[in-house]
Amino acid sequence: MTEDQLLGPHGREREDESVDTRFYQEPRLVAHLDDAAIATVTALYRPLLAPLAGQGRVLDLMSSRYAHLPDDVPRGAVVGLGMNRAELDANPQLTERVVHDLNTDPHLPFADASFDVALNTVSVQYLSHPLAVFREVARVLRPGGAYAVVFSNRMFPTKAIRAWRERDDAGHIALVRAYFALAGGFAAPEVTSRPGTPGFWFTPGGDPVYAVVARRAPVCGRPIAPR
Repeated sequence: MTEDQLLGPHGREREDESVDTRFYQEPRLVAHLDDAAIATVTALYRPLLAPLAGQGRVLDLMSSRYAHLPDDVPRGAVVGLGMNRAELDANPQLTERVVHDLNTDPHLPFADASFDVALNTVSVQYLSHPLAVFREVARVLRPGGAYAVVFSNRMFPTKAIRAWRERDDAGHIALVRAYFALAGGFAAPEVTSRPGTPGFWFTPGGDPVYAVVARRAPVCGRPIAPR
């Protein structure tokens, strides 16, 4: 299956097709999840970061004001790649900041096998070329490194691709699993979910949390294991 077949003939379409740099030029210094959902995300990230013992490199993909990393786990380098410099500068958990538009250029400006963990928190729905980005994540991850894709039911609907907007939560899980499978380079993903209470986008309600996590496949027969 190709990406076009997966997304459908109009799956990449967005309600707002203007360049993303225009949409994201004004900083949004807000959290995009409620407190309970943020706590869940932090708990999901803890076992991914703890084995690094503060020595690894973490890529916070499509980063912004908050990274939701656990403060009780030692951190090494945390590189935030996002669209707005002010949002990245306001994130105290980042040690490096890179402004880069993945929909214009899916290539990640990093060396091969240069990260131990990659995270994408509530932003996968905005990728116009998801397989290219997933392949790039596989390239920059060390063998055994984890890529965690976390999402909820919140979004900027005008910037989310149609293939995401027209699916429900189960469909979103299936879509992200397919991204991993079609991109290649990853072991089979694991799915974690925390149901929320009714709510829609930015209306009141408890936010559900879904995480699809896969590890970089081994190279030359080496086993998959955290660093």
